[in-house]
Amino acid sequence: MTLTTSTSLPARLWLLGERAIGALQALQPFALLAARVYIAAVFFRSGLTKLHDWDTTLALFADEYHVPLLNPSVAAFMGTGAELALPMLLVLGLFGRFAAAGLTVLNVVAVISLMDVPDAALMGHMFWGSLLLALLLWGPGTISLDRFMVPALRRRVFGERAPSAAAPRISRVV
Repeated sequence: MTLTTSTSLPARLWLLGERAIGALQALQPFALLAARVYIAAVFFRSGLTKLHDWDTTLALFADEYHVPLLNPSVAAFMGTGAELALPMLLVLGLFGRFAAAGLTVLNVVAVISLMDVPDAALMGHMFWGSLLLALLLWGPGTISLDRFMVPALRRRVFGERAPSAAAPRISRVV
């Protein structure tokens, strides 16, 4: 429908709003890509820092970070490995939700393991957590390997007669 002078002002405003929303939706893949790259850079740099001075990393995990349920050396190895591997998956958009979930766990454990987190650092972790939550909910977007690989892998697992991937229905309690 085209805008004409005979169209009412509310109708023109409505159509203008729809066009604006369409333009914003066209930017969504780029926003998801930017979020993936930003978060990946934060965690990857942290992993490189740990790897660069492994003795200090082991000392920090033994004395400063108190990771629940894990031996400090095991926690240092697992945390550093995850900080180096998961960001690569996230940037590629390969198993993007898995990578975002893993980095979410790292983010939460980082906050829990430090006894006294400064407010500015806590705000950074909350920001990273919100971006990771968005990636968990919406996935890595159309600019990702998941867009191409996941359907192909699904067909390989289920064959051509794959069951529907519809979300399970949840009944509402009134």
